[in-house]
Order: sequence, then C-alpha cells, then structure tokens
Amino acid sequence: MSPSTTGAEVLTQGIGYGVVLGIGFVFAVIMMGLSTLQNRYTSYKISTSEEFNTASRSVKPGLIASGIVSAWTWAATLLQSSTVTYEYGLCAGYYYAAGATIQIFIMAILAVRVKQIAPYCHTFLEIVHARYGNTAHFMFATFGLVVNLIVSSMLLLGGSAVVNAFTGMNIYAANFLIPLGVCIYVILGGLRATFLCDYSHTLILMILIFYFFFWTYTKADLIGGFEGMYNLLQQASIERPVAGNQDGSYLTLKSNYGLTFMIIQITGGFGTVMLDQGYWQRAIASEAKTAVRAYLMGGIAWFAVPLTFSSIMGLAAVALANNPSFPYPGGLTAAEINAGLAAPAGVVTLLGSGGAAAMLILLFMAVTSAASSEMIATSSILTFDLYQIHFKPDASPESLMRVSHIMVAVWALVMSCVASLWIGIGVSLNWLFLFSGTLFTGAVGPVIFSVVWRQQTKEAAISGALGGVVVGIIAWLTVAKTYYGELTIATTGLMYPNLAGNLGACCSGAIISAIVTLIKPDNEFDWSATKRINPRAREMDRKQATLPDSVSASGSDSPVEKEKQESATADVASAKDDITIDVPAEEYAELQRSLKVATWASLTLTFIVLFLIPIPMFLSHYVFSLNFFRGWIIICVIWLFAAAGITSILPLWESRAAIKDIFLGMTRDIFGGGARKGAIASSNTDA
Repeated sequence: MSPSTTGAEVLTQGIGYGVVLGIGFVFAVIMMGLSTLQNRYTSYKISTSEEFNTASRSVKPGLIASGIVSAWTWAATLLQSSTVTYEYGLCAGYYYAAGATIQIFIMAILAVRVKQIAPYCHTFLEIVHARYGNTAHFMFATFGLVVNLIVSSMLLLGGSAVVNAFTGMNIYAANFLIPLGVCIYVILGGLRATFLCDYSHTLILMILIFYFFFWTYTKADLIGGFEGMYNLLQQASIERPVAGNQDGSYLTLKSNYGLTFMIIQITGGFGTVMLDQGYWQRAIASEAKTAVRAYLMGGIAWFAVPLTFSSIMGLAAVALANNPSFPYPGGLTAAEINAGLAAPAGVVTLLGSGGAAAMLILLFMAVTSAASSEMIATSSILTFDLYQIHFKPDASPESLMRVSHIMVAVWALVMSCVASLWIGIGVSLNWLFLFSGTLFTGAVGPVIFSVVWRQQTKEAAISGALGGVVVGIIAWLTVAKTYYGELTIATTGLMYPNLAGNLGACCSGAIISAIVTLIKPDNEFDWSATKRINPRAREMDRKQATLPDSVSASGSDSPVEKEKQESATADVASAKDDITIDVPAEEYAELQRSLKVATWASLTLTFIVLFLIPIPMFLSHYVFSLNFFRGWIIICVIWLFAAAGITSILPLWESRAAIKDIFLGMTRDIFGGGARKGAIASSNTDA
C-alpha cells in the first residue's frame, strides 16, 4: 500500500518545481562563479584531472569536516532518525547517531594509512588493484558501485517522497530533476566544487535546524516548551505505549528495538562508509598532517545533526499525533512511516506551509550535497578504476577529464532510474535502509585489511567478501521465514531478519578473510606496489617542490599543458624506476604520530558513544524525569552549536588568506593594477 500524502500537501506543485529546479541551478551559477575565481586568483586550476578528482590533495580540515557532515547527512539522516524516534522514542535518535558516527572515527585511522601506503592514489580501489590484481579489483569495484548506487537511490527516494508529500509534484519527475542541477555544478567545479557547495549546504542545514529547535521549544503553543513536550510524550506513552521500551515510554534509552536498530545501523554504516569512495576521497583530498583532525571533527559535528533534529521533529510528531492539526488523523500508518513522513508531519503541524517550505529546502540541501559526493566518487571509480586501469592505461589528462565529466552525467541518470525502479516495485526508504548492509558489508573487513594488514592475500580478500554476502543473505532469509512464516517485502523488511543479515554479512566477511590469511599469509608484500600508484602526481609534486613559488606561479603554460608535460616526464621516470617512492622520514614520523592519535581518539570516542553513555542507561531501565529531559535537549542543542562552529566558522577562518588574496585580486582587476592570473595566490592557498 502506498502512503497517503494528501494530508501534508500544503504547498503548490509550482513551489515544488521551483525548489527542485531553481535552487539547483542557482548553485550551478554560484559554482561557475567560484570556479572562475579559483582559476583566476588561486594556484588550483579545475582544468587538471588531479584538481578535478582530488582537489590537489590540499583541502584544510575544517572544509573536510564540513564535507563529511554534508556527505553523511542524507535525506535518510533527517527522515529516518525522526521515523525511528516516532516508532521507538527519544532513544532512537541517539542510537541512530551513535550507530553511524563510529565509522567516521575509524576512517580517521584509515585516512592516515592511505597517506602512508598510497599517498598519490585517487581511489581505495587502486590500492586493491596494486595488491591483488584485476580479478579482486573488479570485484571490489563492483561492491563500491553497488554501495554508491544504493546510497544515491536512497537519497532520491527520501527527497522525492517529501517533495511529493508537500507539493504533490510527480514523484518520478522529482527523481530525475533533483540531480540535474547537482550534475551541472559538479561537472563545472570538480571535487573542490563539491566541498564549497557542501559548506554552503551545511551552513543552511544548521540555520534551519536551529530555527526548528527554537520555534518548537520556545514559541510553539501546541508544544508548550520543555515541560509541555515532556507531558505530551508522557501522555503518548499511555495512549500508544512502545513495545520493548521500559513502561512503554518514549522517554527512555531502555528500548529493545532501539538497540537492535543501532546494531543494524553500525553494521550497515560500515558498508556505506568503508565501501563508499566519497569518504576515501576526503581522506585523499585532505592535507596529510590534518586528515585525522578533519575526520574526528567531522564525526563529532555530524553526531549532533540526527541527534538534535530527531529530538525536535521526531518527538514533535509523537507528541502531536492525536492533535487535530496533525496532517494524518490518528497518527502515521505503516506505509507512511516506511516512507519517512514523521518529520514532515511534525513540521506541517507546528509551522504550516512556512515550515513545509523550510523543510523542503532542508531536505533538498541534504539530498543535493550528498548526491554531489556520490557523483564525484562514482566518477572517480569509473574513470580511474575502470577506464584507466582496464581500458586505457596510457590515458592522457585531457581524456581523463573528459571521461570524468561524462561519468558524472551518466551517474545522475542511473541513480534517477534506479530510484524510480524502487518506487515502481514498492520498495520503501525504510526497507532499503535496513536491508542494504546485508548486500555489501561482507566486503568491509577485507577492504580494511587491505589497508592495514600487509599479510592479507588475494584469496582471503575475495573469499571474505563473497562469503560475507552469502552468509548475510542466507541469515536474512532464514530468520524472515522462521520468525514470520513467509518471504515478502513486508517480512524481509522487519527488524530481526535485517539484524541477522547485516551482522552475518559484516562479521563473516572479516572472519573468513582473517582465517584464510592466517592459514597462508603473504609474508612478501611490503607496500612498495601501493606507493607507486599514480607516478604522474608524484612527479608533479616533486617538480613543484623544486621550483621557487614565483616560478611555479608565473609559468606561461596552461594548467593542462603543464599536466601533459609532467605526465610524460612521470611516465619516463616511472619506466626507469628512478622515482623515490618512500615517504620522507620527517613526514613518515608525523604520520606515525597521527596514526597513534587517530587510533586512541577513535577508540575512546567509540567507547563513549556506544557504551559509556547508552549502556548504563539501558541496563538501569531509567525513564527520564522532566529535569533530565530538559538537560538532554539542552545538551543536544549545545552540541549542535559546536557542530556549527566546526562546519561553518572554522572553514572561513582557515581560508582567510585565500579569501584575502581573491579579494585583493578582484580589487586590482576592478580598479586597475592588472593583477596577473595566478600570480596572487601562494602555493599553499586553499580556496
């Protein structure tokens, strides 16, 4: 049964089309302007393939953190966190955030490892290819593309459902029009463009969440402040008690289904981070000395987004479900819950058409920012891991750029088609969200081992990934059949089958790979093959480092010509094997220190968010008092302020020199002085 959306349809179709097309093209125009400024006033030129796909490996930690928050804030982040809060109570927002943050912390460790073992790679799959050859590479590339496909289509599923619910816009039209503007600005600006748009998207995201918070808890008469919300949730616990929660309460962390959901979120989240090139791309694009800081800050900042948003709109939907103003009389049906309509219902009840417009913009920002990350990530895989490695190893920089642009456009079309397919066959956002990990998390263990364990063999990597998929699917179907007696979309989308599938796939993949490796380890591998990845970029860096800044900034050749010349030089040098592949001693020592910091910080933060905070409260069966509830919500919003500082203020501070250079260059161009193109920027400027 399809969800009814007429209750929340408070905006016209014209507004729907205006938001989807208008905002997308506005960002495309802004991107054109930013790209022009970058080309003219900085040393980074988007006409080179290295800048387009890796942002010249020079992005500072604040912008990386902002990009992580943006890329990990899907439509599902806002919709699903509120949906599970509507189903299981306040605990679910925390469990959602905790279950999907630890992967970013772990990526801090892997980011340093990438800088150590493959400092010039474009994708994590290039490391797999260097270690294990074509067969393993093709298989893991398939896993990577499957992850990107499911994530991309989930973005559109959530976004198009909300656009349709608020405006009545055709849901299939939304699926195809939402990626259009994103595709244009990604092609125009490359990876750095996605970072800059990520920043603007995250800024708008933060502003709108603050708006929803202060309206809900300080202005909304239907809520009545902290005490009013608390009383409404207490009443909801009596009228609609939550199965598996202490006393049926919405105000407790003792929730059996909530904890089960967190486990699914952890295992599935490992797949959607560790196998998504978008997160590796940020490690590759970051400066080596700041990669750890970027990922730790990104994880801490992102945690506040689902935690706070679900505590606003998820709880508002619970509290107001029986209110006459609620757009779905009597509360949400199962189909409406699966479509992710809890947050939209809460917004419409509290703020009417104005709130719906704000929510529409918020969801559009979330969808497009994450979609831009998926497009550039998938383009990198298709360009460097399929086209260059398997079809044209000697591809020129111009052909790589051309293929990258084509692949961005191709992926925009593919993700739209697949999202429409899910809708057509009746697969909901909730079903896909819970199931997806079963399909690909078997490859997580082998991929992590490929980066951190030199003894892992090709046979171990392949058998672990494929074995994990087989075990996961068997566990998923077996539990669904055993518990519910039949295999349908409804039964396979329930909690316990997906818990079995996700856990089975994730754990068995790592276990199988470890066992096969221990039986016959590879004792010869020494990482030299991965350090030789991309000799072109290594030679470009080496030549750049030997030139004075003034010479490198004022060269007469175009960026593309320089890249061609340096590419040819790199190919000759690589053939003669005279390029030093070892990381300089000082830099390696710094990376080793960073690795230790990343490991301890990641493990400590993981212990805090997964065990220290929730487990004592779960085991004590504590139900929140009014004062505890008030303190919980206040801590959430303080955390959101800290996240806003990391993602919105820090990037501006870090880029103050670049902003100053661009401003001075524009001033000279406007008022005279003839600022030469590229001569203003220093070699370390980061726009």
